[in-house]
Amino acid sequence: RDRAMGFCLFNNVAIGAQYAIQTFSLDRVLIVDWDVHHGNGTQNSFYEDPRVLYISTHRYGFFYPGTGSSQELGKGKGLGFTVNVPLSTGAGDAEYGNIFEKFIKPIALEYQPQLILVSAGFDTHYDDPLGGMEVTEKGFARMTQVLMEVAQTTAQGRLVITLEGGYDVSGQGRSVKAVLKELAQVSPLDKKDLLQKEIADYPRIEQFINQLKEIQKRHWKTL
Repeated sequence: RDRAMGFCLFNNVAIGAQYAIQTFSLDRVLIVDWDVHHGNGTQNSFYEDPRVLYISTHRYGFFYPGTGSSQELGKGKGLGFTVNVPLSTGAGDAEYGNIFEKFIKPIALEYQPQLILVSAGFDTHYDDPLGGMEVTEKGFARMTQVLMEVAQTTAQGRLVITLEGGYDVSGQGRSVKAVLKELAQVSPLDKKDLLQKEIADYPRIEQFINQLKEIQKRHWKTL
């Protein structure tokens, strides 16, 4: 809390969440962090605070910053309001799509957020020199699509996407464009087609998602 880490001086999303809580008297803010690095600062900021549900998908295992185990669940009144999805190198659209649709979305809908903030790091893009992941532009648009559905259901569409990591300018630019097009509903993704592909790929990640559900089910009835 007393020093900058991960190329960051200020935690924009954490500050934004706290501002929203204080200024607009919000009770439930959802932060979704899809940056390749675990957001240890964001997690620490709200680890004991049930007013913020923090969900992070990140590369884990001998990778900076080394935090973000699936067993890190929050503390005190915040127990159950930290949800970590630690991924192995090479995760791509199939993994992220299934995780967002089958694991993150049910939890988010049960939480009923009044505002959704996204730590949108694009360092999981397949061209990124640091991330080691395989997400395409379509994958980022798909994650956006899922969160838009939650926002429209529970938060009157209040969805804020904040640019964070990403170290390949071309890949990042294409990915940001795909997210913006999804937000604006300009040539949006065909959800039916994507769901069919995710169902076909689900066996590859089913065991992992079931393990995550087993850890979280004591805190979320929907699981």
